[in-house]
Amino acid sequence: MTTQTRPPSPGRSLEHPERDEIRLESVLHALSDPMRLKIFRSLACAEGELSCSVFELPVSKSTTTHHFRVLRESGVIQQIYRGTAKMNALRRDDLEALFPGLLDALLTSAAHQAERLARG
Repeated sequence: MTTQTRPPSPGRSLEHPERDEIRLESVLHALSDPMRLKIFRSLACAEGELSCSVFELPVSKSTTTHHFRVLRESGVIQQIYRGTAKMNALRRDDLEALFPGLLDALLTSAAHQAERLARG
């Protein structure tokens, strides 16, 4: 009796732009929203992937999902399913290769703004 084995299921996958499809205006648009900028800053500080559930945003779950989709479709983040968790990582290498210095400039500027707004 022969047992047939199936190849492993690829699972759910998400569409991401290839590196050469990422456009500066899409990246800047994605980061123009305060919630998406907050996600971006958190991922930039993370040492690895972060689950969507880690982010405590003051918006509904469907709005949070929308923000992650905008970041993914613009090429800012990479999302992958690991079991039931959707993991997120900044596409740092791709963005740095396409737009040298942009990430550091955005992160520095966002930090300055956060400090200025905290002071009132």
